[in-house]
Amino acid sequence: MIKVANILARKGGGVVTIDACTSVLDALRLMADKNIGSVVVMDNDEYVGLLTERDYARKVILKGKSSHETPVREIMSTGLPRIIPENTIETCMHVMSESNIRYLPVFIDDNLCGIISINDLVTETILAQLETIEQLKSYITS
Repeated sequence: MIKVANILARKGGGVVTIDACTSVLDALRLMADKNIGSVVVMDNDEYVGLLTERDYARKVILKGKSSHETPVREIMSTGLPRIIPENTIETCMHVMSESNIRYLPVFIDDNLCGIISINDLVTETILAQLETIEQLKSYITS
Protein backbone atom coordinates (compact mmCIF):
# COMPACT_ATOMS: atom_id res chain seq x y z
CA MET A 1 0.00 0.00 0.00
CA ILE A 2 1.20 3.45 -0.87
CA LYS A 3 1.65 5.76 2.08
CA VAL A 4 1.70 9.52 2.49
CA ALA A 5 5.42 9.19 3.22
CA ASN A 6 5.90 7.99 -0.39
CA ILE A 7 4.23 11.12 -1.73
CA LEU A 8 6.28 13.41 0.49
CA ALA A 9 9.47 11.61 -0.57
CA ARG A 10 8.58 12.12 -4.24
CA LYS A 11 7.51 15.74 -4.05
CA GLY A 12 9.40 16.88 -0.98
CA GLY A 13 7.98 17.96 2.33
CA GLY A 14 8.60 21.67 2.00
CA VAL A 15 5.58 23.92 2.41
CA VAL A 16 4.94 27.49 1.36
CA THR A 17 3.81 29.58 4.32
CA ILE A 18 2.39 33.02 5.00
CA ASP A 19 1.60 34.94 8.14
CA ALA A 20 -2.04 35.08 9.26
CA CYS A 21 -1.95 38.89 8.97
CA THR A 22 -1.02 38.81 5.28
CA SER A 23 -3.59 40.32 2.93
CA VAL A 24 -5.53 37.94 0.76
CA LEU A 25 -4.18 39.71 -2.34
CA ASP A 26 -0.56 39.12 -1.28
CA ALA A 27 -1.35 35.48 -0.52
CA LEU A 28 -2.90 35.06 -3.98
CA ARG A 29 0.16 36.63 -5.58
CA LEU A 30 2.38 34.16 -3.73
CA MET A 31 0.21 31.23 -4.78
CA ALA A 32 0.30 32.41 -8.41
CA ASP A 33 4.09 32.88 -8.31
CA LYS A 34 4.57 29.37 -6.89
CA ASN A 35 1.82 27.85 -9.10
CA ILE A 36 0.09 26.30 -6.09
CA GLY A 37 -3.54 26.13 -5.00
CA SER A 38 -3.03 26.49 -1.27
CA VAL A 39 -0.68 28.04 1.21
CA VAL A 40 -0.05 27.22 4.87
CA VAL A 41 -1.05 29.97 7.30
CA MET A 42 1.20 30.49 10.32
CA ASP A 43 0.80 32.61 13.44
CA ASN A 44 3.85 33.03 15.66
CA ASP A 45 5.56 30.16 13.83
CA GLU A 46 2.63 27.80 14.50
CA TYR A 47 0.32 26.22 11.93
CA VAL A 48 -3.16 27.73 12.16
CA GLY A 49 -4.77 26.77 8.85
CA LEU A 50 -4.68 26.67 5.07
CA LEU A 51 -5.69 29.28 2.56
CA THR A 52 -7.02 27.79 -0.67
CA GLU A 53 -8.31 29.15 -3.95
CA ARG A 54 -11.70 27.84 -2.90
CA ASP A 55 -11.55 29.95 0.28
CA TYR A 56 -10.89 33.02 -1.84
CA ALA A 57 -13.72 32.33 -4.27
CA ARG A 58 -16.30 31.58 -1.59
CA LYS A 59 -15.28 33.88 1.25
CA VAL A 60 -14.00 36.99 -0.51
CA ILE A 61 -15.40 37.34 -4.02
CA LEU A 62 -18.90 36.04 -3.27
CA LYS A 63 -19.13 38.07 -0.05
CA GLY A 64 -17.93 41.33 -1.59
CA LYS A 65 -14.84 41.61 0.62
CA SER A 66 -11.70 43.42 -0.44
CA SER A 67 -8.67 41.29 -1.32
CA HIS A 68 -6.46 44.25 -0.43
CA GLU A 69 -7.85 44.74 3.07
CA THR A 70 -8.91 41.26 4.20
CA PRO A 71 -6.27 39.30 6.15
CA VAL A 72 -6.01 35.60 5.39
CA ARG A 73 -6.92 34.71 9.00
CA GLU A 74 -10.49 35.84 8.23
CA ILE A 75 -11.01 33.40 5.36
CA MET A 76 -8.57 30.51 5.86
CA SER A 77 -9.71 26.93 6.36
CA THR A 78 -9.20 25.70 9.91
CA GLY A 79 -9.85 22.47 11.72
CA LEU A 80 -8.80 20.37 8.74
CA PRO A 81 -8.32 16.66 9.36
CA ARG A 82 -4.70 15.86 10.17
CA ILE A 83 -2.92 12.94 8.62
CA ILE A 84 0.42 11.31 9.32
CA PRO A 85 3.07 9.94 6.93
CA GLU A 86 1.98 6.37 7.76
CA ASN A 87 -1.57 6.93 6.42
CA THR A 88 -2.37 5.24 3.10
CA ILE A 89 -3.50 7.14 0.04
CA GLU A 90 -6.79 5.26 0.26
CA THR A 91 -7.33 6.70 3.73
CA CYS A 92 -6.53 10.18 2.44
CA MET A 93 -8.95 9.81 -0.47
CA HIS A 94 -11.67 8.76 1.95
CA VAL A 95 -10.96 11.68 4.31
CA MET A 96 -10.90 14.18 1.44
CA SER A 97 -14.11 12.83 -0.02
CA GLU A 98 -15.95 12.77 3.30
CA SER A 99 -14.77 16.27 4.23
CA ASN A 100 -15.15 17.69 0.68
CA ILE A 101 -11.62 19.11 0.74
CA ARG A 102 -8.69 19.05 -1.67
CA TYR A 103 -5.73 19.47 0.68
CA LEU A 104 -4.56 17.71 3.83
CA PRO A 105 -1.88 18.83 6.25
CA VAL A 106 0.58 16.10 7.23
CA PHE A 107 1.93 16.06 10.78
CA ILE A 108 4.56 14.21 12.74
CA ASP A 109 3.52 14.69 16.35
CA ASP A 110 2.38 18.34 16.34
CA ASN A 111 4.83 19.46 13.67
CA LEU A 112 3.62 20.17 10.15
CA CYS A 113 5.81 18.24 7.73
CA GLY A 114 3.94 18.66 4.45
CA ILE A 115 0.73 19.18 2.53
CA ILE A 116 -0.78 16.71 0.10
CA SER A 117 -3.39 17.51 -2.50
CA ILE A 118 -5.93 15.45 -4.35
CA ASN A 119 -3.65 15.88 -7.37
CA ASP A 120 -0.80 14.23 -5.43
CA LEU A 121 -3.06 11.25 -4.70
CA VAL A 122 -4.12 10.92 -8.34
CA THR A 123 -0.52 11.18 -9.54
CA GLU A 124 0.67 8.53 -7.08
CA THR A 125 -2.19 6.21 -8.07
CA ILE A 126 -1.33 6.57 -11.77
CA LEU A 127 2.36 5.92 -11.12
CA ALA A 128 1.51 2.79 -9.13
CA GLN A 129 -0.76 1.54 -11.92
CA LEU A 130 1.93 2.13 -14.54
CA GLU A 131 4.40 0.18 -12.42
CA THR A 132 1.93 -2.71 -12.11
CA ILE A 133 1.36 -2.70 -15.88
CA GLU A 134 5.10 -2.84 -16.52
CA GLN A 135 5.50 -5.72 -14.06
CA LEU A 136 2.68 -7.63 -15.76
CA LYS A 137 4.17 -7.01 -19.20
CA SER A 138 7.52 -8.26 -17.97
CA TYR A 139 5.91 -11.36 -16.45
CA ILE A 140 4.00 -12.17 -19.64
CA THR A 141 7.00 -11.79 -21.92
CA SER A 142 9.40 -13.78 -19.72
